[in-house]
Amino acid sequence: MKTSADPVRDYLSAVEREASALPADRRQELLADLAEHIEVTRAERPEAALGEILAELGDPRAIAATALAEAGTGAAGAPAAGGAAPAPRRGKVHPLVPLLMIVLSLPFVMVLSEQPGPLFGGLFRIVGAVLLCTSVHWTAVQKTTGVLLTAVLPSVVIATWNLSSDASGGPVLLPNLVMLALMSAAAAWLWKVRRA
Repeated sequence: MKTSADPVRDYLSAVEREASALPADRRQELLADLAEHIEVTRAERPEAALGEILAELGDPRAIAATALAEAGTGAAGAPAAGGAAPAPRRGKVHPLVPLLMIVLSLPFVMVLSEQPGPLFGGLFRIVGAVLLCTSVHWTAVQKTTGVLLTAVLPSVVIATWNLSSDASGGPVLLPNLVMLALMSAAAAWLWKVRRA
């Protein structure tokens, strides 16, 4: 049996095949969202195996079935029973949840500077970023910008600050407050541009 050199492409191709009843623009958006989610997850968890990340996303048939149900189309691509297609069902998670998880992760770390504060703060930020990436409330570009501004950039700045400061630890309040302001502004922007 021949194995593929690119499991991500195979996975996305399987989703595309299973979701062929979706309108082309919605199908492409779904594939872009999945590809972006895979890329972000690989960047956040470089130690995770690619197969593990793809398994966490779920079976391509289940993803396609969910997308078809949200679009109000049946297996043949026709509107659901009753003539008119129902309004697409939005994500199960309210759009405020990922934004709050991301923004509140930093104050959580600041208040609980000893363990388990940083662990839970990091976990909040990762879960918030994943919820943001898998949400239907933002476009792929908005999701990428949001994750970069609220999860990746603050982590890089704080890590750089910690590595460049002396052994005594130095004052970390200023960079934390700057990052909190950046994360809050990005979350406010994401809230403003979300899909209704």
